[in-house]
Amino acid sequence: MASEYGHDDGFRHEYGYGYGDGDGSLRGYGRGGERGHRVPAGLRAPFEGRAWREFGYVLLGLPIGIVLFTYAVTMVSLGLGLLVTFVGIPVLALTLAGCRGFGALERARARGLLGLDVAAPEPLRIKGDGVMAWVGAVLKSGTSWRTLLYALLQFPWSVFSFCVALPFWTCGWTLLTYPLWCWVFPMYGGQGGLQLYGDEHHRVYLDNPFEIGVTALVGLLITMATPWIVRALTQVDRLMVHGLLGPTRLSARVVELESDRGVVVDTAAADLRRIERDLHDGAQARLVNLAMDLGLAKEKLAEDPRAAARMVDEAHGEVKTALQELRDLARGIHPAVLTDRGLDAALSSVATRCTVPVQVEVDLTERPAPAIEGIAYFTVSELLQNVSKHARATWATVDVWRVEDRLMVQVMDNGVGGADAAGGSGLSGLAGRVDAVDGILVVDSPVGGPTRVTAELPWRGARALR
Repeated sequence: MASEYGHDDGFRHEYGYGYGDGDGSLRGYGRGGERGHRVPAGLRAPFEGRAWREFGYVLLGLPIGIVLFTYAVTMVSLGLGLLVTFVGIPVLALTLAGCRGFGALERARARGLLGLDVAAPEPLRIKGDGVMAWVGAVLKSGTSWRTLLYALLQFPWSVFSFCVALPFWTCGWTLLTYPLWCWVFPMYGGQGGLQLYGDEHHRVYLDNPFEIGVTALVGLLITMATPWIVRALTQVDRLMVHGLLGPTRLSARVVELESDRGVVVDTAAADLRRIERDLHDGAQARLVNLAMDLGLAKEKLAEDPRAAARMVDEAHGEVKTALQELRDLARGIHPAVLTDRGLDAALSSVATRCTVPVQVEVDLTERPAPAIEGIAYFTVSELLQNVSKHARATWATVDVWRVEDRLMVQVMDNGVGGADAAGGSGLSGLAGRVDAVDGILVVDSPVGGPTRVTAELPWRGARALR
C-alpha cells in the first residue's frame, strides 16, 4: 500500500530504488570495486610482501610442527601410560594446557604472517576451587582437544608444504637470475655453465645466450606461479587455524547474544531515564503549577470572582498542554496506532510530522512480531527526524517489504548526505538496537547525497492481518 504525504513531483520514477540483487536482500550491497592496478597480479605477486610472508609462514611451519608433534605425542603417550595410576590424569591435563598455549602462539603467527585474525576460543569454565577443578575443566573443554588435534595434523601438512614450497621458490629464483651469475661456473667451477645433462662421454651445459635466455624464461614462469602455489598451501593452514584454534560457532554465538543482551539492557535503561526526565521536566512540572494556580483561584473566588475565573481559564489551558505532552510521551513509548492498525498506519502518522514530503509504501500481508514491529517503527521515526533536522532534503521515501524471513525497511532522501553510522551519532545507537535482534543497518550516504538507510530485521512470530 502506498501513501503520499506532500507533493508528488515524480522523484520516485526519476531516482529509483535499485538495491541489492533484485530480490530485495542486502546481498551485493556496496559502493563499487577497487581501482585496478596497472601491473597484473601475476607479475607483481612474487614481489609483494604478502607472498614473502606466506613463504615465511611455510618455512617456519616445519620446525614448529616438529616441536608440536613431538610434544603432543610424547606427553599423550606418557599420560596414557600413567593412567593405571592417578598421575596420568594430571599429566594429560598439563598436555592439553600446553597445547592451548601453543595454539595461542599459532594464532599470533597466523595473524602476523597470513593476516588471519582468529579470535581466542572460549576460556576455561572452572567450577569450584583447587587443582582437580582445573584438571576437570581442561579435560572437559572441547578447545583443549581441538588444539591437540591441530598439533597432530599440523606436522604432516607442514612437511608436505615445506617440501613443495621451498623447491619451487629456490628453483624459480635460481633460474630467473641465472643470466646474472652464470659466470660463476666457468670462473670457479671449471665447467661451461649449469649442467643440464651429463654421463661418462657427453655433457650438456647451459652456456650460450639462447639457452641462458630460455632458462631465465622458465625461471620467470616458475617464479610467477610459486606465490599462488604457496597461497594455495596456506589456505589449508588458514582452515586448520580457524577451525581448530578459534572459537566454535556455538561459543561465538553465545558471546554475540551476551553482547546483544547488554545492548538491549542499556537501551531499556536509557529509555526509562528519558521517560523519567520527560515526566519530571514536562507534564509533572505543569501539573504542579496547575495545582498552585487552582489553589490561588480558590482563595480569590470569594474576593475577586473575575480574577479567579481568569486563573481557572489559564489552568484549563495548562491542562490541555499537559495532556498533549502525556500523549506525545505515550506515543514515544509505543504508539496506540501501531498496536491497533500496524506499520502502515503508524508510519503514515510519522510521515505527516516530517518537515518534507514523504511517500510511504508498506507491502506486507502479515504483521511481524510486536518487538520487531516496534523496532521498525522507531527506526523509521528516528530516520525521518534526522531528515527533518539535518538532511536539508526536499523529499523522502519510506519502503517496507518482506523477503523470505527478513523484514526490510528503507528510508531514502535527496539531502546533502554525509551520514555515518560509525561516527558516534544517533545512527550508531540505531545500529546497535537493530543488531540486538540479529538485524543489519546499512547506511549509503555519499557527500552530496542521496542518502539511503536500509534496516534488515528478522521476521519472527508473524500473525495474519485482519
